[in-house]
Amino acid sequence: MLTRVPARRASRPHAPAASAALGLAALVLSFTFVGCPCLSGPVNASPGLRWFLFSNFGASRICPEMLKSGVSLRMQDRAPAIGRFFPMQCTYDVNDAGQTVTVHITGTGYGYIQPAKRVGFSLTTSVEYRPDFQIAGDDIYVWGRLNRIVQGPSFQLGYVENPVIDVMANVPPFGGLANVLGNQIVAGEMTRGFTVLYNEEAGKDFTLGILMPPQRPHHPFEVSDDERYTFANEVVEVQAHQRDYLGPFEITDPDQALYLKISVQGAPVDIMIVDKPTGDAWREVYQTGKPLGLPPGPVQAGGPLQPGMVDTRRYPLRPGLYYVVIDNTAAAGLVAPPVTLLSPLGGSAAQVSYLAQIGE
Repeated sequence: MLTRVPARRASRPHAPAASAALGLAALVLSFTFVGCPCLSGPVNASPGLRWFLFSNFGASRICPEMLKSGVSLRMQDRAPAIGRFFPMQCTYDVNDAGQTVTVHITGTGYGYIQPAKRVGFSLTTSVEYRPDFQIAGDDIYVWGRLNRIVQGPSFQLGYVENPVIDVMANVPPFGGLANVLGNQIVAGEMTRGFTVLYNEEAGKDFTLGILMPPQRPHHPFEVSDDERYTFANEVVEVQAHQRDYLGPFEITDPDQALYLKISVQGAPVDIMIVDKPTGDAWREVYQTGKPLGLPPGPVQAGGPLQPGMVDTRRYPLRPGLYYVVIDNTAAAGLVAPPVTLLSPLGGSAAQVSYLAQIGE
């Protein structure tokens, strides 16, 4: 059960100092974009302009971006993902006096850690960001960098697959599972920050993470005939009798398609593409420990993937959000974890490398 975070209205006091700063920022912008390079140095050092751009162009985009897809969980950098966190609720507070934005996130997820095996959890945290700023030619880069962790992470273990560890979940060292996963979520995603990019001709843009000039954000609608937008390019580890729910990935136009390039080492797996409502319900069953079963809705596409193969396919899908489910169970799909003398119940893990893109 999620702990609900009450919606907060952005606090935007209109003090005389704040109004003056906004007026100065607007004036500086008008000079900057008519080609006065002499202002680049002073503007780069202007906290008023930095705050104006971040609070007006960036703050409202934070929650929509955070809620779009799941966050990969890793025990260390460059290691295969062992689970995911899915933000479900997001609100933000704007503090004009302190020139910070605080983001409040609540969500659920799952992970696989020995000896607990699969665990389900919920998490609530609040993170404060402070803007930074740079002008690069005709582009203005405004960054929301981590200022402090305001609250949490408040982490609650739910389902624990290993019944012995379930009983001992609050006993050291097993109680540390909550801290391990909670810290991975915060360190791995919430501390990445945000980038707001403003250009007089191209308009304003937003992305998670810190982009340095001349890097630019990419979004699905920016895909043209000769380029694709990359959703994810990573390695995940799916243990026997487990799944991973990649995405959800968004198709925004009837002419677009989802492109998947996948290879697997270890056990064969099933790849199943389902829409977001089906995936959300199926994922809830998985991370709360209910019996594994078939998806509670139609499978849009997919099929089995054998080890050693590199499978590259184009999936034309209607506009919407879709999960790509990697299934290493006998409860769904066409393949099951292999049975061996050392593991009579089937125990081979699958290490899956995948590239998910959208294009025409």
